[in-house]
Amino acid sequence: MKLGIATPVVTNVAGAPLEWERDAGIEEIGRVAETADRLGYHHMTCSEHIGLPSTETGRRGARYWDPLATFGYAAARTTRIRFATMTLVLGYHHPLAIVKRYGTLDHVTGGRVILGVGVGSLKEEFDLLGAPFDDRGARGDDALRALRAALPCNTPSYDGEYYSFGGLTVDPCAVQPHLPIWIGGRTKRSLRRAVTLADGWCPYYVSIEQAADWLQSFDVPDDFEVVMPAEQSLDPVGEPEITRDVLRTLAAGGTTTLSARFVHRSLDHYLEQLHALVELNAAEFS
Repeated sequence: MKLGIATPVVTNVAGAPLEWERDAGIEEIGRVAETADRLGYHHMTCSEHIGLPSTETGRRGARYWDPLATFGYAAARTTRIRFATMTLVLGYHHPLAIVKRYGTLDHVTGGRVILGVGVGSLKEEFDLLGAPFDDRGARGDDALRALRAALPCNTPSYDGEYYSFGGLTVDPCAVQPHLPIWIGGRTKRSLRRAVTLADGWCPYYVSIEQAADWLQSFDVPDDFEVVMPAEQSLDPVGEPEITRDVLRTLAAGGTTTLSARFVHRSLDHYLEQLHALVELNAAEFS
């Protein structure tokens, strides 16, 4: 099972209180990226929110570093680890804006970008940006088709229900001939969207048991990525046996890549956890 990390510092997921991360910054993110890169982690993440209503910060957190800027910096300090946006909200951006920004990032990183995207659920943020909310599912599906047409091509052409373009140049576009797209979500519909229009599924607030059940309903391609978080933060240093059980359960449920969050009290403790998880994963699946 491949290992990815839900990058510390850049978010306070589900409103989790920030401790050492409160005053941490880009240097700490850089050290995490370098260590994860050296240890062979598959990817690191950075999510996107532009402005959250105060009523939502307790549930979603308030801190969201911008993935484009964050990954551009981390790319300069790494050579192998991939950079996954988990997730960009499709309705906030024209597909060609995503192609230009993340195609450029794909060049900056040497072809290490993964587009994690979703249709979004926070109406207040859609309203803030003047983006349509009620048809976001159909609009998102059309955006995915437009992205697939445009990402590898400097002269893209697409004619869809919501997006149409042609007769223009977008340079740079993605350096990868098939830039991976993962779909985030917490419904069976998000899995259907991922299987039909993308390369992987990165659910949240979905148990591994539920995910495994839903996966049985689809003809999933052999190279399809199922990117699951553990239901609780992992402590491979302090609780290695519990962590092993979590790895076994996730793998048995169809997980191909773990998106790891850790119990951590300091940057050094976080880096220690990175080492410990690699060792446990290697021992379990070698």
